[in-house]
Amino acid sequence: MTFEDFSVTGALYHVVSIIDLEKTLAEGIHFDDKITYFDKYYDFHNYFDKYRTDNIPYWVVRKKAIFASMNFKEDHNWHSHTALLKVKVDTKKCWVCNENKANILFEPFILQNIKGFEEAKKFIEEKGAKMVEEYWLDSLSMDENMRVRRDKEKGYDAEVLIFHDIPPEDIECLFIISDHSIMSPDKWLYYFNTELICPKSPAPKGIGCQKAVKFSMESTK
Repeated sequence: MTFEDFSVTGALYHVVSIIDLEKTLAEGIHFDDKITYFDKYYDFHNYFDKYRTDNIPYWVVRKKAIFASMNFKEDHNWHSHTALLKVKVDTKKCWVCNENKANILFEPFILQNIKGFEEAKKFIEEKGAKMVEEYWLDSLSMDENMRVRRDKEKGYDAEVLIFHDIPPEDIECLFIISDHSIMSPDKWLYYFNTELICPKSPAPKGIGCQKAVKFSMESTK
């Protein structure tokens, strides 16, 4: 795995677009505060909530969740122009699911009403509800997961559904992810000053750390 285990850090990982980063660091994270929430994800989450199974507590409502990861594999495919955040959570307000069982439905769910993708609609109508039920039946509380560690099983790509707001003081920006590199905020600021602004001369001593403090970001060594 890429990072130390939750049992050591007590932290989860949340990815945001750099467009959302300023607001996130200033105001924290809320389930519906992303630019893409209502136009991309709300209906998809609502579909999953429609077919929740009896093992799911009343407070686990996918459309009201903040999504985070337990960890990442070494070959994880990062999305460009995003920021990776380390967040502290209340485990008693978290639920763990197998993201692999949700991802397989996302594309056909989005494409089903587009002309030329009629097969996607047929797939959702015939198999969608059953696959959502399997997603829920394969899920468990965060505390239970820490006892049995489903997230460490092969094929179980654990996504954590968080059901509380995350305040700014419980958020740390670990990396800025660009097209060809992943850098801590300090390293990104150093690169920006030395390679982009004045590539032929070194940046003033300590500039990365000074600006990192200004942005309330802590580098990862």
